[in-house]
Amino acid sequence: MKLLKSPVNLDSLGITASVLCAIHCAMIPLLITFLPLWGLSFLANEWVEIGMISLSLFLGIWSFGSSFKKNHHKIAPIFILIAGFALIAFGHFSGNDFLEPILIPIGGIVISIAHFVNLKLLKSCNIKHNH
Repeated sequence: MKLLKSPVNLDSLGITASVLCAIHCAMIPLLITFLPLWGLSFLANEWVEIGMISLSLFLGIWSFGSSFKKNHHKIAPIFILIAGFALIAFGHFSGNDFLEPILIPIGGIVISIAHFVNLKLLKSCNIKHNH
């Protein structure tokens, strides 16, 4: 199966999505009482969270898969990505209400760091890429 070439820099998009996810997860507990007043109660919906996590996962797999295979062949960004999603998963499924609002935003930041590392590795390659 041939990977699709993207005219968009997937790592920049991944960094943006991951940071937005981290901000969302960090701010929702603080703003949950005000969201209905502002007409933004949909942001506290679990499906919004699942959608943001899914988007970050999709971008990470697509970006890192093609970068690893075609360009830099370094596994570090993939391990950092896995660590970020592990933090999110542990925070979400641990059942610990204290840890959830701490681990999930940290996981989002770790995912954005993985994209940043991947982007730096791509820029250090001599290969012309459309990434």
